[in-house]
Amino acid sequence: MGEVVLETRDLHCGYEGREVLSGVDIVLRRGEFLGMIGPNGSGKTTLLRALAGRLPPTAGEVLLDGAPMRSTPRREVARMLAVVPQITSPPFEFTVGEVVAMGRTPHLGRLQSEGPEDRAAIERALALTHTQRLRDRPVTELSGGEFQRVVIARALAQESPVMLLDEPAAHLDIGHQVEIFDLLLRLNRDEERSLLCVSHDLNLAARYCDRLIAIAGGKVAAEGAPAEVLTEERVSDLYRCSVRIDTGPGGRPLIMPLSGLRGGDAS
Repeated sequence: MGEVVLETRDLHCGYEGREVLSGVDIVLRRGEFLGMIGPNGSGKTTLLRALAGRLPPTAGEVLLDGAPMRSTPRREVARMLAVVPQITSPPFEFTVGEVVAMGRTPHLGRLQSEGPEDRAAIERALALTHTQRLRDRPVTELSGGEFQRVVIARALAQESPVMLLDEPAAHLDIGHQVEIFDLLLRLNRDEERSLLCVSHDLNLAARYCDRLIAIAGGKVAAEGAPAEVLTEERVSDLYRCSVRIDTGPGGRPLIMPLSGLRGGDAS
């Protein structure tokens, strides 16, 4: 892996006097596909918001390409870092094409219209996410899965070298989940985009990510290769359920939750 492109140092964050993150140190290296896992309420989305510069730390620092994010102009941050947030429904009745074009905003001056380079980036983002046929549809008429792909397309149009993704495969069926993660892997391997992806699907995270960070109680509970982080004892402790972990394709962990019925057999 290359040099560090995004990191936190002794990061503390919270809301209205309530601390959510306490002393978090993480690094994302250039060309890395980093996964973030952890139970609900552990602080993953809060950490993602801090890494995106949308939640100022109460203590500690976020560094983007070695520079403190708090002193980096927002437009420069947006050129370097794209965010795919967790959105449950479209807020406005824009068309798909208009939403994807918003990804070019950091590259345009005030009142500047899109040029050939911008239009090419938009077309490529639509093609990569298979959303060309939806171009003229209002996003309010899309299914959850379709809208999720449009949000990813907007981030791709931004053409930032670093991408932060909060559950990018949410609302998608298993076929589209694999399609989205295959796309992310191609962007990572072929274009050397640095990805940090929050995922509740441990098998997807294990299959695609180079390294995992487990968050629990607002702290880093574990980090390392998927096989090092995803042990039966640790996963059971994090998620408070029994699991069996086998070796899947490529030697990656394959996690199976166990029911308490019949010693794990719910049939």
